[in-house]
Amino acid sequence: MKAPAAPAAGLRKGSVAPAGGSRERGSATIWMIGVMAVLFTVVAAVVLAGTARVARHRAQTAADFGALAAARLALTDPERGCAQAAALVAGNGARLVRCSAGDDGVVTVHTAVRLSLPAVGDREVGGRARAGPVSIADRAG
Repeated sequence: MKAPAAPAAGLRKGSVAPAGGSRERGSATIWMIGVMAVLFTVVAAVVLAGTARVARHRAQTAADFGALAAARLALTDPERGCAQAAALVAGNGARLVRCSAGDDGVVTVHTAVRLSLPAVGDREVGGRARAGPVSIADRAG
């Protein structure tokens, strides 16, 4: 009668050795750490891109509202129109960079919104809008 074989190194008595040998022990942990690191990086990139996109939309919305407010007074009092645009832009969380009204009553407004991103620091995104008077012609004759 033969004596039972001794268990493989690192295994308890009565356990079965994996097919690839004991060399593979713990590799799933390493793989999961790698997968989690990649997943974290992708999520962080999506969050940063979303933050920048929201700031860009805020700047554009403030520019649109500011241009509409200034266009209302563009032909009669352009300075007052730009002052109203500045107040409206500030109320939307942006900064008025430039407001100009042409002789034709078309107003151009440039705005900026500052955002802070952890990886790249403070940045400024801008918005630009134009607005002017609406001409309505009576075509009924």
